[in-house]
Formats: sequence, C-alpha cells, structure tokens
Amino acid sequence: MAADPLDETYHYILSVFVARGQAPHFTEIAAEFGIPVEEGRRRLHELMAARLPNWLFPGTDLIASFAPFNNLPTQYRISVGGAQRWFAQCGLESLAMTWVFPGKVVTVDAPCLDCGEPLRVDILDGEIQRADPGDIHFYVDLPIKKWYGNLPFA
Repeated sequence: MAADPLDETYHYILSVFVARGQAPHFTEIAAEFGIPVEEGRRRLHELMAARLPNWLFPGTDLIASFAPFNNLPTQYRISVGGAQRWFAQCGLESLAMTWVFPGKVVTVDAPCLDCGEPLRVDILDGEIQRADPGDIHFYVDLPIKKWYGNLPFA
C-alpha cells in the first residue's frame, strides 16, 4: 500500500526540524517528493488544516510551529549534545522533545514564567536525569479542553 502523502509530509517536516532546528519551506517539501511547487504548498496547507498542534505564521506559507518544535524563538531553549538549535512550542512540548531525540540527553533551559529564575531539566528517553532546581513543578492555568482555542495562530 502506498504511503499517505500527508503522513510523508509530516515525517519530512519533523525530520528537517530534528536535523537543522528550522522548518523547511514548502519549496523544499516539493523538492523532497519530486512534486510541483504548488503541490508542496497544497500539502503544507492540508497538513496544517488537520487540527494538529501545528500552525503557519498568519497570512503566510511559513511554518511558525510544528509540535513539539517552534520555528520562532521561545523561552524554551532546547539543547542536544551541547548544541542549542531548537525551541519548543511550550513547556509541555519541551518535555516531549525527548521522543524526537531517542538515546540523547535533551536539555531544556527556560526562565520560570512566575519569577524569572532559570530552570534546567535534562531528559533521556522520557526520564528526567537532572532538574535544577530540584523541586520544579509543571502547572497549567487552563483546562485542556480549552487549549486548542488558545493556540496563538489557530
């Protein structure tokens, strides 16, 4: 059975984020699959319309965010192997970064959004290896059922 074009596109975008820390342009999507540029743009827009936690920058064809990555700098700086090339979409997604970097320590550096103090968490394959400070807690002041309605560019 042939692979679904949107599944292939999703995998390609995620792979590019992992490799270089930035999203591909739709022209790169087209080149990857040997399709016309307009088909690359159509695939990108179809994927973004699938109601996943991914979105384009308003009024453009540019990927703003593609969970767990953010294409624009955020306060959630992600390092792997000592290289800080990635930004997470949010605090929760920063912890999810571990699944796109299996076998590697993912370091999340962020300021506390309450007091501004620095926070650091090292995660390996879903397990916290180190947290500084040691009593870090995760808190969301919005019920999950309302999350989608609050995506910044949805």
